Amino acid sequence: MSNSNGQTNDFNDKYLDMDLLRFTTAGSVDDGKSTLIGRLLYDSKSIFEDQMEAIEKTSRSSGEEEVNLALLTDGLKAEREQKITIDVAYRYFATPKRKFIIADTPGHTQYTRNMVTGASTAELAIILVDATKGLLTQSKRHAFISSLLQIPHLVVAINKMDLVDFNQKRFDSIVSDFRSFAKKLEIDNITYIPISALNGDNVVEKGENLEWYNGPTLLHHLENVRVDSSDNVVDFRFPVQYVIRPNQNFRGFSGRVASGRIRPGEEILTLPSKQSSRIKEIVTRDGNNDEAEPGDSVTFTLDDEIDISRGDMIVRRKNIPNIDSRFEAYLCWMNEEEMEPDKPYIIMHTTRTAQAFVKEIIYRMNVDTISREDAGKLKLNEIGRVKIQTSQPLFFDPYQINQKTGSFVLIDPATNVTVGAGMIRAGSTESNDLGLETDTRRQETEEPGPKTEDGRPVPGPRSPVSPDVVWEPWNIPREEREKRNGHKAMVLWFTGISGAGKSSIARALEKKLWEEGKKTMLLDGDQVRHGLCGDLGFSPEDRTENIRRVGEVARLFFEHGNIVLCTFVSPYRKDRSAVRQLFPEDRFYEIFVTCSPETAQKRDPKGLYEKAKRGEIKNLTGFDGMYEESIDENVILLDTEDQVLEKVVKKLYRQLSL
Repeated sequence: MSNSNGQTNDFNDKYLDMDLLRFTTAGSVDDGKSTLIGRLLYDSKSIFEDQMEAIEKTSRSSGEEEVNLALLTDGLKAEREQKITIDVAYRYFATPKRKFIIADTPGHTQYTRNMVTGASTAELAIILVDATKGLLTQSKRHAFISSLLQIPHLVVAINKMDLVDFNQKRFDSIVSDFRSFAKKLEIDNITYIPISALNGDNVVEKGENLEWYNGPTLLHHLENVRVDSSDNVVDFRFPVQYVIRPNQNFRGFSGRVASGRIRPGEEILTLPSKQSSRIKEIVTRDGNNDEAEPGDSVTFTLDDEIDISRGDMIVRRKNIPNIDSRFEAYLCWMNEEEMEPDKPYIIMHTTRTAQAFVKEIIYRMNVDTISREDAGKLKLNEIGRVKIQTSQPLFFDPYQINQKTGSFVLIDPATNVTVGAGMIRAGSTESNDLGLETDTRRQETEEPGPKTEDGRPVPGPRSPVSPDVVWEPWNIPREEREKRNGHKAMVLWFTGISGAGKSSIARALEKKLWEEGKKTMLLDGDQVRHGLCGDLGFSPEDRTENIRRVGEVARLFFEHGNIVLCTFVSPYRKDRSAVRQLFPEDRFYEIFVTCSPETAQKRDPKGLYEKAKRGEIKNLTGFDGMYEESIDENVILLDTEDQVLEKVVKKLYRQLSL
C-alpha cells in the first residue's frame, strides 16, 4: 500500500473516532441564526468552492453588496424569497477537534413546532438574542423548550453586537435579563457569548472589537464543551420493531436498543406478556455481538419460544418500566387546529401505537413568566401539562430519566398529521393494567395515607406516627437527582452471618462505584450501633428495631439519588421483607452472602466467635443464634467459601448491571 493511501486511511480512522456534537440554533425571527451558521461554515473552511460561487451569484442577483452567508442554510425557495428559515435545516461540518451536526430551526412563532423537532436530539442549544432588541418572547419559548427537552448545555449568543457598537453594558444588560428568566428553567449550564455573525467577531476568531470580553469564541466553546452522552445505559429497554422468521430454525426479534446494555445469557422479561427467558444471541448484519448498547440495531434470539410482536418490549426482569394506560405529560401542541380534550388521537410511543385521549389540561405554561394558567384547550405552539389515557398500556419511564421511552407524538387519525409532541412526567396513581407494580412502595395501613407531590403514596412507616405529623414531599424529586448523577438510585442489602464477607464485598464494591463517579453511601452495622442504634441490644426486639431504623435511613439516602450499600446480619426474614417494602421492587436487591459456619468461625474478623465460645456473647448468629434464609427467588446468592474477593465483587457488579 502506498504512503499516500496509508495517510488517507490514518486520516479516515482518526476522523471516524472523532467526538460528535449535535447542536441546534434557535431564537426569535431575524436574529441571525442562518447567518451565524453560514459564518461558522465559512470561517471554519467547511464550504466547497462551487457552494461559495453559487451563493455569491445569488447574492449579486438579489442586489446585495456582500455575500449573504445565510443562503448556505436557507435552501427552500420560499425561505430565500422571504429571507427567513421555515423548515429545519441540518448541516454537517468538522474541525480538527470535533464533528458537528447543526439543526437550524425557524424563528417565526408559527414554526415553533419545527424547533421541537430540531432540538429533540441535540446535546447543546444556541439561543440567539438580537442585541438591538433584547430578550424577546420567542427566544424565551425556545429556551423553555430546550429545558423541557433536557438539553444539558445552553449557549446564549448575543448577536449583532456591531449594531450597538460592541457595547459591553448592552451585553451585560441582556445577560442579566436572561439570568433572571433562567432561574425558572431546569438548565444548569448556560454560557453567554457576544458575537457579530455578519462580521465574524467572536464566532471563529475573536476579532478586535471585543477586547473587554475574556471568554471563549463560539467555535472554541463548541469544540471543547464536555458533552456526556444522554443515553440511559442503566435501564435496558428494547422496543420490538419486527419479528424475523426466515425458516423454522430461526426466530429473532429486531429493533433498536432504546437504553441500557445487555449480554447473551442475561435474564429478560417480555411486556405485556410477562414471560421470562434469557438472551441467547445478539445478531447483527456483521455477525454476533457480545453486548448490545443504546442505539444498536440488533436482532435478539431467546432461549425459549415466546410470543412477541411489534410494539412489545424486552426488559430486564428486575428492572421494568412503568406500565400504564394513564399518565401525565408536558404536551407541545403543533397544529393550527386547537387541541380538544376527549377527542380521539393516535399516540406513537417507541414502536407501540394506540388510541389516546387527552382527558384533562392540568395547566398551560405562560412562557414569558414561566407560570401556570388555567386552560380548556391548547393552541398552536402552546405548552401544557396534561393527563392522557390510552386504549392499551404503554411501557414508559419519566422523560427526565429516559428520553427514548419518555417521549411520544400524537397524530390526528383523520388527517394523519402529527399534532403534538409530549414528554412524560409521571404515571397514574392507580394500579396499572397488567397488575405489575412499577412503584412498589406499599402502605402497611389500610388508610389511603398521604401522597407525594406527583400523586404517589408516601412510603408508610411500620411504627405509629403522631397524628400531628404531616408528610413533607421531597424538595427535589429522586428522578431529578438521578438525572444529574447519571445513574439510578438503588439499595444493595448485604445479609448473612458474621464472617461471611458482607462488609468486605460491600466496601470493595463501593470503592469501584466511587471510582466510576457514582454517588454512594455505605451503612455498616458496627458504625450504626455506635450512634443511631447505640441504645439497642441484641434481643429479637432490638434487632428488629435496629433494622427498622436502618431501613428508614437507607430510604433517605435512596431518595437523595444514591446507591446505598447496607451490611447487616439482619437474621430475621420478616425484618428484611419490611425494609424491602420501602423501595420499588427493581431498586432493592437482597444479597445473601454465605459460607459454612466453620469457615466463618475460622475467619472471625471481629473476634465474636471466640467470645461466643467463652460464653461472653449469647445468641450469636452463625454460632448459637438462628438465621432465617429468604424464600424469595430474587435474592442474589454469593457463596464466598472458596472465592477470591475480587472475583466475587466482579461477579456481583456484572449481575447487578452497575
